[in-house]
Amino acid sequence: MKIENVPEQKTTIQVIERMVALLDALAKYPDPVSLKELSKVSGLHPSTAHRILNDMVVTRFVDRVEPGTYRLGMRLLELGNVVKSRLSVREAALDFMRALHKKTQQTINLSVRQGDEIVYIDRAFSERSGMQVVRAIGGRGPLHLTSTGKLFLSVDEPKAIRAYATRTGLAGHNKNSITDLGKLERELSLVKSRGYSRDNEELELGVRCMAAGIYDDSGKLIAGLSISAPADRLQEEWLEDLVMTASQISRTLGYMPVE
Repeated sequence: MKIENVPEQKTTIQVIERMVALLDALAKYPDPVSLKELSKVSGLHPSTAHRILNDMVVTRFVDRVEPGTYRLGMRLLELGNVVKSRLSVREAALDFMRALHKKTQQTINLSVRQGDEIVYIDRAFSERSGMQVVRAIGGRGPLHLTSTGKLFLSVDEPKAIRAYATRTGLAGHNKNSITDLGKLERELSLVKSRGYSRDNEELELGVRCMAAGIYDDSGKLIAGLSISAPADRLQEEWLEDLVMTASQISRTLGYMPVE
């Protein structure tokens, strides 16, 4: 270890921390911000803030709108788009899915919509856990009979829902399946208002599911996160954990819910 390098390393880290403080301060404001305000919010001396802001203007992390006022720069958008292009929903979700499985000891599914069906693209489960419902990756299910499928239908326009019903005939799998358009529309209205959905043995007798949506940075529903369990083992207290986990994944993908 070279002792003489420590002060230099400390100074470098300090500069980075100050840059981040200024970027965080700029992010709080929708409009250009004055140097005085940025100095106050970041806790930096005006001369220090001015020097660092000038360096970030050169590198396009910050734009100088007019003398003494600043806003976040386009370089951040460019880098954000690079990160977005490299981050898939599966990569973003996996660690969160594993944590939810560890807590519930039930299978956690990640599904997307393809046409009139959902497709299971990933799962978290353990062969050492007790009785579980394990969905095959690549397996499919009708939108109106699955918890995740109902999420996707709930964001469709009424005309699109009716068209789906006409195409599929709302075919059922068992006595619990929703096969009536009016009943499906009422169910979807509840899903939309609640922000989560359920499959109460509608796809498979003895199996219940609950699902919450995953959204991208544009606010589009891109996937569903669900818990599948034997009907007598699904616990209502898992719903809060499920919704929170789906929200965490959405935030990882850049989604910012409207407060």
